[in-house]
Amino acid sequence: MTDAPKSFRMPAALRSLGHKNYRLFYGGQLISLTGTWMQIVAQSWLVYRLTGSAATLGFVAFAGQIPGFLLAPIGGAVADSFSRHRILVTTQTLAMLLAFALAALTLTGTIAVWHVYLLAGLLGVVNAFDIPSRQAFVADLVKREDLVNAIALNSSMINGARLVGPALAGLLVATIGEGWCFFVNAVSYVAVIAGLLRMRVARREASAEEPGLSPVRRVVEGFSFVGRTGPIRALIVLLGLMSLFGLPYTVLMPVFADRILHVGAGGLGILLGAAGVGALGAALLLLARRGVRGMGRWVALSSAGFGGSLVLFSQLEDFRLAVGVLVFVGFSMIVQIASSNTLVQAMAPDALRGRVMAVYSMMFLGMAPVGALVAGWMAERMGAANTVALGGVGCILSALVFSLRLPALRREARKLLVAGEGGTVAESSR
Repeated sequence: MTDAPKSFRMPAALRSLGHKNYRLFYGGQLISLTGTWMQIVAQSWLVYRLTGSAATLGFVAFAGQIPGFLLAPIGGAVADSFSRHRILVTTQTLAMLLAFALAALTLTGTIAVWHVYLLAGLLGVVNAFDIPSRQAFVADLVKREDLVNAIALNSSMINGARLVGPALAGLLVATIGEGWCFFVNAVSYVAVIAGLLRMRVARREASAEEPGLSPVRRVVEGFSFVGRTGPIRALIVLLGLMSLFGLPYTVLMPVFADRILHVGAGGLGILLGAAGVGALGAALLLLARRGVRGMGRWVALSSAGFGGSLVLFSQLEDFRLAVGVLVFVGFSMIVQIASSNTLVQAMAPDALRGRVMAVYSMMFLGMAPVGALVAGWMAERMGAANTVALGGVGCILSALVFSLRLPALRREARKLLVAGEGGTVAESSR
C-alpha cells in the first residue's frame, strides 16, 4: 500500500482518496463503470429489439450472471492465493476484448442473439474472478481505519456511473444505435487498466495458517467460515434473497419502458438513471459514516424499503411518478448492499477476505440470474407489473425475518469486531 504524502489532505468524507493507489483505482473504475452501465442498458435494449421477448431478456441475464454463482468460490480462492493486482489487470483486459467483440458484431450488422448469449457468458466467467479480487483489493489500498470510508466511496463511484451511464446509453441508442455504446465501454477499460499499471502495491504475505493448503480445502475453508459466522451468514443470505426477489426488476425495465410507460429507449435510460440518482444519494449518505455502529438496522430498514418501493413502482403507469419512485428504489437498494458489504468486510479476516467476498458475490450476483430467469418466465405469463410486485413482497418478508434475528446477530457481531481483525473498525464506531 502506498500512502499519500503528509502534505496531501482530504476532507474527512474523502479521506480514502488520500491514498495514491486508491485514487488511481477510483478514477479508473469511475470511467470504466460508466461504460459498463452503458453496455448493460444497450444490451438489454438490443435483445428486446431483436426478440421482443421478456423471457429472452431473462435468459440473457441468466447466461451473463450464472458463471458468477458457479465459479465465484474458485475466484475467491484465487484472490487469496495470487496477486489481486495482477488478477485485475488480466480480467479487465479480457473484459475490454469482449466489449470490442460485441461492438464489432453490432456495428457491422452481423449481431445475433446467440452472439449476445456467448459474450455475456464469457464476461460472466471473467467477472467470477474479477469481482472477488476487486472487492478484496480495496482493503489492500487503504489503511484499515479507512475501510468503511473506502467502501462508501466505492458505492458513490459505482452509482455515479450508474447515474451517467444509462442516461448516455439512452441518448446514444436512440440516435446512433447500440453498437457505439459497446464501443465506448470497450475504450473505457483503458482508464482502469492504465490506473492499475501505475500502482505500486506491496506484496501480500501468505497466510501462516495455510501452508500447503490444497485449492479445494481453501475453497471449503471460505464456505466454512461464512457458515459458522452467524452475522456474516445472515447478511449474505439476506443479500441473496434481495438479489433473487428484487434485482430482476432491472431485467424487465425494457418491458416497462415499452409496453407500460410507453417511453422507448430514451425513457429506459431515464428510468435506470433515476434509480442511479437515488443510489448515488445513498452512497453520499454513507460517506458521512466513520464506523459500523447501527448498520445492521440500516440493512433491515433499507431491505424493507426496497421491497415496498418495488411494489409501488409496479402499479404505476405515469412516467413521472415512476421516475420518482425509482429514485427511492435505487436509494434503498444501495443502502442495503453497501451496508452489508461494509459489515462483511469489517468482520472478515484478511487471510479469508477474498473467499468471504466470493461467497458474498456468489449470493449477490449468483442469485440474480435465477431471479432473472424466473422473472422473465413469470412476466410472459402474468405480466411484468405483477412479477415485480411479487418480488417486492418477497423482499419485505425477508427483511422482516432478518429484523427479528437482529438483536442476537448484533451481540455476536460486536464480539467479532472487537476481538478479531475488524477491531480497528469497531473502535472507530464508538
